[in-house]
Parts: sequence; structure tokens; C-alpha cells
Amino acid sequence: MRTYTEAEVVHAAGRAGISKEGLDRLRAELSGGQAGRSGFEAAHVAYYLGALLICGAMGWFVTDAWDHLAGITLFAVAMVYAAVFGGTGYALSRRPSTWVPGGVLTTVAVCMTPLAVYGIERQIGWWPSGDPGAYSHFHPYINASWLLMEACTILAAGIALRIVRFPFLTAPAAYAFWYMSMDAPRLFGLSLTFHMQAWITVGFGVVLLGIAWFADGERELDLAFWFYLFGLLAFTGGLSALGSGKQSGLLLFGLLHLLMLPCALVLQRRVFLVFGAIGTFIFLATEATRFFRNSLGFSVALTLIGVVMIAAGIFYKRHEARLSAALFKLTPQRVLHHHAHGVGPA
Repeated sequence: MRTYTEAEVVHAAGRAGISKEGLDRLRAELSGGQAGRSGFEAAHVAYYLGALLICGAMGWFVTDAWDHLAGITLFAVAMVYAAVFGGTGYALSRRPSTWVPGGVLTTVAVCMTPLAVYGIERQIGWWPSGDPGAYSHFHPYINASWLLMEACTILAAGIALRIVRFPFLTAPAAYAFWYMSMDAPRLFGLSLTFHMQAWITVGFGVVLLGIAWFADGERELDLAFWFYLFGLLAFTGGLSALGSGKQSGLLLFGLLHLLMLPCALVLQRRVFLVFGAIGTFIFLATEATRFFRNSLGFSVALTLIGVVMIAAGIFYKRHEARLSAALFKLTPQRVLHHHAHGVGPA
């Protein structure tokens, strides 16, 4: 795309009837609105890595030493963390230049919700389905008593999103939804087999993809990405478990991931392209291993698959305009509006 000099912009503005004041306001709006909401930057790595470390310190990496603290103490610690990070995040999010770190810190505050709720439950001695044990069991073990913690996390994420419009806030909500899909059956005393759990995971993935579909109409922010990501993770993971050892399941796995490739173009979402390509590769490599195990044909088969994939890419590139136009007709209007307003595809 051609870039224009300052003189050309001023000249074009004059011919279009735009005053100098109007042009200055346009520059201010563009620079202010994009200062903190531009594409990926190197500093973003530090923001998100720092957030993951903090969340991990108060979640995944909590040690048994925390079990010696009273429930009210755990609640107080979580609330102090939430207040400090939430308050700082809100203040930073008000300035375009620090919108990203502000949103990330607000997300950290939301991630303190499970510990705060656990502290209250521990203090009063009430659980939805019996004492689940140490807080360090929250992430690795399935238990119905985690449900209130997960529900409150979703609620906290929704409230925070109303205050600080930051897409990453949907991540803890999607994560909590995933946990709820595994913990909820235990509330009714259901003992699930591995196969049943895999189907629940697939169903959860479909639900999250449905939520992402409706959220894709949001014009201001990309609120759908994290739901698409967690939905595809659950959907693909569940299908992998269902398809293991069965040819019919493997064929279904390959077909659905192959269909993700045109879906990526229709929905203008690269995340479908990534999952579709990886899933298709796994299917083809598994089939090649099955039919050509311990033979020279295995290497030949993989080579041919690679050549076919490259040829398919060349074919698409040559006919990109025509194929894109055909798929463009299938793209929902609200998705087109979404990306037309500057929210890039994920």
C-alpha cells in the first residue's frame, strides 16, 4: 500500500473540504485511539508473561504451605491482590498508551476470584459437594466443590469487562467454563468414563465456539478470540481422545479439521487455519504410519503428502481471487462489519 507525504495529505484534505482543525482532530483521534490498541508489540510479551507468572503464583503453583493459613487469611490475600492489580489496571487502562498493561492487570485481578471464594468457603466450612481439600488441588483435580469458584470467576470477568473493555478478560471466563464442564457432572454423583468425559469436552468446545460466534459481532473489540481458542482446544482435544484407536473416529477427526480450513476464510479467523492445518497433518501422518509402518513407503508417503499440500497452496494462490470471492459470499455480514471496523482477525 502506498504511503503519502504530509504535503499530499494536507493538499488532499483541502480539496476534500476538510479544514485544518478537522485534519488535526483526525490525526489526534488516530494517534490516540491506536497508541495503546495497535497490533502486537515486543512489550506485550513482557505484559502477558508477567501476568501469567502472577496468576501462576496464586493458582497453578500454589504450594501446600498455603493450607496452613486460615480461610479468612486466604480471602484477605486474594482481595489485596485483586484491589492492587485491579485498581492499577483500571487507572492504566484509561490512558491509550497503557491500555494493554492496564487490561492485563485487570485480568490478573479477576484471576484472584477462585482463591477469594475458596477462602470464604474454607472459613465457613461450606462446600457444594464436600470438602475438596487443599486449594492446590483446584487445577489438577476434578471436583464438584470447585463449581462456585468457577461461576464467580465468570461473573467477575463479566463485571470487569463492563468496566475495562479489554479482550483478554474473556480468557479467565472461557477457562472457568472449561473447568465447569468437567466439574458439573460430579455434582450429580455421575461417575464418568474416559469416553464420556471426552464427549463432554467436545460438547463444551461446541458451546464455546457458539459463544464466540455470537461475540464475533462486537465491532469495538475482538471479544471472540479467546472463546474460539479455548473452544477449538476443547473440541480438538475431545476428538483426539474419541478418535484414538478407532478408524472411524480418526476419519471424523481428519474430516472436521479439514473443514476448518475453509471456515478460517469464511470467518476470517486464522485460529481455525492453525488448528485445521495441525489436525489435518496429524490425521495424514497417522494414516501414513498405519499403512506404511516399518517400510520404506512411510517416508515416501509423507513426502507425497507434503508435495500435495504445497501443490494445494499453489493452486489456492493462483485462484485466490475467485475462491475468496466465493467464500466472501458465505461470510456473515456482522463478521464483515467486525473486521471492517479495525478489529483484525485472529
